[in-house]
Amino acid sequence: MRIDKKQAEYLFNEHVSYVRHAALMLTKSNSLADDIVQETFIRIFDKYHLFNPAKPIKPWIYKLTLNTTRNMLRKQKWLSFFGMIPDVPSPEIIESVVIKDASKRELLEVISRLPQKQREVIVMHFIEELKISEMAEILNVPVGTCKSRLHKALMLLRNEKGGVLHEAFDL
Repeated sequence: MRIDKKQAEYLFNEHVSYVRHAALMLTKSNSLADDIVQETFIRIFDKYHLFNPAKPIKPWIYKLTLNTTRNMLRKQKWLSFFGMIPDVPSPEIIESVVIKDASKRELLEVISRLPQKQREVIVMHFIEELKISEMAEILNVPVGTCKSRLHKALMLLRNEKGGVLHEAFDL
């Protein structure tokens, strides 16, 4: 089953802000997030026939977004290795776009310093509001691994900035 133009427009309009927000949170780069949005929707439209309509579409879209983000980040590392420095805006740009008050800016700074796997689960669970079972499916890991990554991420965040965590996530 191929996607028709009307379905494609609907999917894009319904999920573009979600995909961009996730890409921005994972990369901290406006220009890279824009590239990821474009590439993700190309993949969504190309692979739509593989989507199981009996399942919710949001986790499937997030999985494609996450895989596209990982691929783009790997590509950026190779570009840096070969002396072509990618466009990486200062953290203030993303902070002003995504987070308005000082405590949330501080939280974003702390989250951005987490290792990639821990940052992914924090973004998916607390920012994108995915369930642990959805995260496990997206990451293609057992539920226990997701719980472990989330626990480790929360411990790292608590150790670094406990007060910021409690305010932002109501812990």
